[in-house]
Amino acid sequence: MTKTTRSKRAYVETYGCQMNISDGELMEGVLTKDGFEIVKAPEDADVVLVNTCAIREHAEKRVLGRVAQLNGLKRERPELVIGVTGCMAQRMGETLFEQAPYVDLVMGPDGYRSLPKALKNLDKSNKEGLSHGHGPQLAVLALSLGENYQGLEQRRIDGGPTAWVPIQRGCNHRCTFCIVPYVRGPEKNRDPLDILNEVHDLVSKGVTEVTLLGQTVNSYTSMDRSFPSLLSEIAQVDGIQRVRFTSPHPRDVTPELIEVMATEPAVCEQLHLPAQSGNNRTLKRMLRRYSVEVLLEKIAMVRDGIPEVALSTDIIVAFPGETDDEFRDTLELMKAVRFDEVFTYKYSPRAGTPATRLPADQFIPAHDAQARLEELIEVTRGIQADINSRELGRVDEVLIERAGRYSGQVLGRTRRNKVVAFDGDLERVGCYTQVILETTTGATFAGTEIAQSTLLG
Repeated sequence: MTKTTRSKRAYVETYGCQMNISDGELMEGVLTKDGFEIVKAPEDADVVLVNTCAIREHAEKRVLGRVAQLNGLKRERPELVIGVTGCMAQRMGETLFEQAPYVDLVMGPDGYRSLPKALKNLDKSNKEGLSHGHGPQLAVLALSLGENYQGLEQRRIDGGPTAWVPIQRGCNHRCTFCIVPYVRGPEKNRDPLDILNEVHDLVSKGVTEVTLLGQTVNSYTSMDRSFPSLLSEIAQVDGIQRVRFTSPHPRDVTPELIEVMATEPAVCEQLHLPAQSGNNRTLKRMLRRYSVEVLLEKIAMVRDGIPEVALSTDIIVAFPGETDDEFRDTLELMKAVRFDEVFTYKYSPRAGTPATRLPADQFIPAHDAQARLEELIEVTRGIQADINSRELGRVDEVLIERAGRYSGQVLGRTRRNKVVAFDGDLERVGCYTQVILETTTGATFAGTEIAQSTLLG
């Protein structure tokens, strides 16, 4: 009787932003093509990959704690391979082996194409290493100017109505607080035809909403396509009902982009526009390449062209050297613009970024930084609650995406990216329906469906 060999099993656990989530799907796709079975728990895996973020120190500490937990599984099964991938892996490099000696593989974002080969090399040398009481370790950290993952297919769960579509990796900006250019390299844009083919393929699998991803997504240019022209083409793909994109840079918000957003029915009335600060001196020291006045002009242009637009932003407080008056300028910007949603952060030093080389006396004491963050959160949540309370009674189209918190409840989003919970059948995930917004917690809505939906796409 012929002995059958079972497939190797892999588990990918992702931390961080939408790009990290997309990278996790990419790694799963690469592994699936190589014959791996993707499992839902680390206990069932032969290979565990922790896919990481390096934006803030807290995220890295969380990952180090997680791989220490996973070492418990490795003690029971020494042949288990633990890998750390992504931005944190690129930033820390082989020093990760020193802090977490039970990690077998450290791989940066440009290494995913070679993931199966790396695992085979580890498996081959593992047999000899384990016999001597220790396993091999491998670091794959080279950054490639040409790696945009063309030809690699992401693994997505069939039937889901939404999908992330990376169109750009890396970044040409050098914001002084940001680690991204150093762990993902310079901007690399995908072939537009490859992107369009991917969107067509997603439609064939039931996807009706796509979100285009890039570090500064609206700076995209490839072949003869600018970002506005690519956005327009994707919006016109038959079967696509909604298109979003994140995260754009204020510098590249142009009249052409606003025209496409205003005239293409599939492009959602939503824009995430990272401001980072409301003070010009701080923006200059962050190397953001725009002033508060320019930012306000861009926002006015967006709102003139798309009156229904919902705006969100990112804000960093306690950047080194930020005075209390400069922080108050940021609060005033929040009150003047009235963003629908604000993602708030304390400055987090990232080794290798220019901001860490500023004079030591410019760094804000931790308790002062926390106080500023808490005040910012209080102001922005109050604005969000006021905006959302004024929308009660509004009827919006909602795409049903998943189960809600309570039994018999589903969760979805409006075109303006407002989260809505209402009573509904989970079998209707992927359907569009009309919902009246009845109550709000300040951040999310609860409502009642007023029209049965039909499955689109």
